[in-house]
Amino acid sequence: MAISKKLLNPGERLILSTRQHPKALFVPILALVVLLAIGVVAEANLDDDGFQQVVGYIVWVLAILGILWFSVRPFLVWLTTVHAFTDRRLITRNGILTRRGHDIPLARVSDISIEINLIDRPFGCGSLLIADASTHGMVRLNDIPHVEAAQRQLNELLHDLHQGPGVRRDEGV
Repeated sequence: MAISKKLLNPGERLILSTRQHPKALFVPILALVVLLAIGVVAEANLDDDGFQQVVGYIVWVLAILGILWFSVRPFLVWLTTVHAFTDRRLITRNGILTRRGHDIPLARVSDISIEINLIDRPFGCGSLLIADASTHGMVRLNDIPHVEAAQRQLNELLHDLHQGPGVRRDEGV
C-alpha cells in the first residue's frame, strides 16, 4: 500500500491507493544513460595532459549534476507521490523535502474521466481526470496503473455515495 494509515480518519476505509506507473521513469532512465555515455566518451577521447584532464573532470561534474537533476530528482518525486481514494475523499501527497497534499471530499466530485494515449496503451495506464466543484475545477492524475479499472471502481464508489446510505438498490427492476 502506498499511503500511510495515519492519513485516514477514524472509520475511513481505503478504496484505492496508487502511485504513477513506472513508465513515468523511462525518460529519467534515458537521461541517465545518455549522461553516463557523454562522460565515458569524454573520458575516452581526452588525453592525460593537464588541460584535457581538467576538461574531463568538468565534463564528469556536469554529467553528475545532470544525473542528479534529470534522473535522481524525478525518481524521488515518483517515489514520494501518492494518490489514494477512500470512501470519503481523494488524497494526494507529493514532495521530497516539503510535503504537499490535496484532499477533495468525494461529495464534491462531479465526474471521473480517463485519457489513454497511444504510449499509455501497451502499459495499461493513463490519466485520471477528476472534475470537482472547487476553484481548481479539474484534478489530473497522470500515469495511473489500470486506469480503466480504477475509473470503474471510483464511479461505483460515487454512485454508492450519491445514492445515500438509506436508499436500497433494486435489482431486476
